[in-house]
Amino acid sequence: MGIKIRDIDLGDFPLLLAPMEDVSDPPFRALCKRHGADLMFTEFISSEGLIRDAAKSVQKLDIYEYERPVGIQIFGHDIDSMIRTTEIVEKTNPDIIDINYGCPVKKVACKGAGAGILQDIPKMVEMTKKIVETTALPVTVKTRLGWDESTKYIVEVAERLQDVGIEAISIHGRTRKQMYKGDADWTLIHAVKNNPRMRIPVFGNGDITSPEKALEYRNRYGVDGVMIGRASIGYPWIFNEIKHYMKTGQKLPVPSMQQRVDATKEHLQMSIKWKNEILALNEMKRHYANYFKGIPDFKEYRTRLVTSMDLQEIMSTLDEIALKFDNVYENLNV
Repeated sequence: MGIKIRDIDLGDFPLLLAPMEDVSDPPFRALCKRHGADLMFTEFISSEGLIRDAAKSVQKLDIYEYERPVGIQIFGHDIDSMIRTTEIVEKTNPDIIDINYGCPVKKVACKGAGAGILQDIPKMVEMTKKIVETTALPVTVKTRLGWDESTKYIVEVAERLQDVGIEAISIHGRTRKQMYKGDADWTLIHAVKNNPRMRIPVFGNGDITSPEKALEYRNRYGVDGVMIGRASIGYPWIFNEIKHYMKTGQKLPVPSMQQRVDATKEHLQMSIKWKNEILALNEMKRHYANYFKGIPDFKEYRTRLVTSMDLQEIMSTLDEIALKFDNVYENLNV
């Protein structure tokens, strides 16, 4: 039997797409789903923004049938606002409501939201309990090891969150103070999974950058699945690559230049359809370098892609890249 969140069967070792602000929008999620992601989450949605009906927060509620199972992730520091947000989110019919207790960004954490709540564990438990009581949907949590080196209470915290009703937990192996620096420490994620009182799925997050690492961490730390974030940006293929490697011990061939160009074009076209052309062209700028990582002498093309606001010009630049660098990935060790 596979890993389950209530009645949602995620398979034997699910691969989760991490919620990433300004990255994991519907176009990006569509590509990750096609390439093997088992469970995905929206970008995190501000409770205050949603209650105020702020356009950006409301747009993040967009989910599509082909994405399922999909979770909507919310964050905030005020319990009453989070309860109201849960009620709004439930009406959009996601499969899961996920609470963000992990975002380390100053403007979030220093207001007591995201990872900021790790400084007030009783409030974290109380907020979680109220959200669980508000919705009929499964509630999950994404969090970090602690606020800093001296407050890594994740083993106790995970158990307390389970006891108030969450149905899975994803743990990023860093503290808030570390942000994204240094190596993720999975020993405490392992300790959570090894706690005999834990009954819910425990997913590990942080530094899963290759099929080899995913397999090694599964075997070493015993987690129920892994959540992949930054390694998927510009590289949605990573999910199927991990699955294939775990099944066969063989690595899939890296995507060809034409496949990368096709994915980039599709990503851009879906973004235009979902948002609008100007917004899509601007937001794609953060993806180009990742789609074409490691190519020698690529600077001129990257500059053209990130400076142009003309769709036809970008499309013809992408066609040029496909021709000029045709076999480059077959010869690169990336």
